[in-house]
Amino acid sequence: MKVLFVGGTGIISTACVRLAAQRGMEVHVLNRGKTQAELPPDVKAIHADIQDENQAGAALENRTFDVVANFVNFVPKDIERDFRLFRDKVGQYFFISSASAYQTPPVNYLVTESTPLANPHWEYSRNKILCEERLAEYGEKGFPAVVVRPSLTYGDTLIPLSVTSWTQSWSTVDRMLKGKPIIIHGDGTNIWTSTHNSDFAKGFLGLFGNARAIGNAFHITSDEVLTWNQCYQIVADAVGARPKFVHVSSEMLTAFNPELEGWLAGGFSNSVVFDNTRIKSWVPDFLATTGFKEGIGQTIRHFQSNPRLQVVDSKFDQWCDRVIAAMEAVRPH
Repeated sequence: MKVLFVGGTGIISTACVRLAAQRGMEVHVLNRGKTQAELPPDVKAIHADIQDENQAGAALENRTFDVVANFVNFVPKDIERDFRLFRDKVGQYFFISSASAYQTPPVNYLVTESTPLANPHWEYSRNKILCEERLAEYGEKGFPAVVVRPSLTYGDTLIPLSVTSWTQSWSTVDRMLKGKPIIIHGDGTNIWTSTHNSDFAKGFLGLFGNARAIGNAFHITSDEVLTWNQCYQIVADAVGARPKFVHVSSEMLTAFNPELEGWLAGGFSNSVVFDNTRIKSWVPDFLATTGFKEGIGQTIRHFQSNPRLQVVDSKFDQWCDRVIAAMEAVRPH
């Protein structure tokens, strides 16, 4: 099977590239070649900027693929470009959408693929919905699209907490190790699911080559459900820290940083459980086997063995201090 991953070096796509290579697929990766991620030895690199359609078209000229999976599509114009680039050149085209596209706040805590798509709090999610709608239109013209909706997926280079620096996620661990208070949104009791990238890859690649999947949508997540208090404690235990947790309402956190509205009101503040019946019925051997405690242990060990990853986001750290100081100022003594 000849597969093209567009991106290929992110949290999710790295695991997918690795597993595809292990399974003996002919794997190609198209990106600008500027990241430090190392590709498996047998993976073929195509250096081009997918955002430059002329450059990408030249790099892909006369190439066809059984599967194309684009991990860096975010707005409808990206879908329109890919339709032009890959029309009549691909057997299956995978669009990586987002589980944050589901109806928010949820009417039912149990989310299935038939749950309506609507997220008034997050532009990122609304754009993913628009992309799905555009793909549906192209599907009527014969474009062989499959939609996959990951939720919070992590790996060796991301520590997935709800209030953190997403570009430098060691920042929260650094606060833990220094004994600084750690912010958790709300009271920390709402439930969420985090998925290890190796588990996502198993379900994702299981759809490759299945022509019946075309025109369908699937979310792929772990079945493990934890409160955010439990998630933070597992991370703290993994680094041997005993931090003080400070619970702050999502509304107050958003007042201090409006950019958090999408992450919190549009996602983490809600209790959500993903029903994985569909992906399990289409990929019978799919099972998420890496629990959060085990996965976080692997992630922390990777950070600890790579000092270059132990970078602190000073703006985030200072922001945490300001929020906590404001909480202390209004707390009754």
